[in-house]
Amino acid sequence: MSATAVSRYVTRNPEILSGEPIITGTRISVRAIVGLWRLGTRPEEIPLQYPQLTLAQVFDALSFYLDNQAEINEYIERNHVPEHLIHPAIRTALQEE
Repeated sequence: MSATAVSRYVTRNPEILSGEPIITGTRISVRAIVGLWRLGTRPEEIPLQYPQLTLAQVFDALSFYLDNQAEINEYIERNHVPEHLIHPAIRTALQEE
């Protein structure tokens, strides 16, 4: 099966993350970019964490999210780690932030 472009920089490939929207030519999901953005990371800072991305790719991913929030939010929820599965040391460190 081949990839299907859904915007300029976002594609779906059934062989990568089961067809979840990703940045073309990478395995970086729109979900990952949205996750950083929702945590308060400015779009201009996201390429610092993912140096293979351009700012245009980041903005396209965010634009795709804004047009498809229900779908991406479902991916986010599906990949959320339940509280009881988080190691106590990690939970403590996160609470100290």
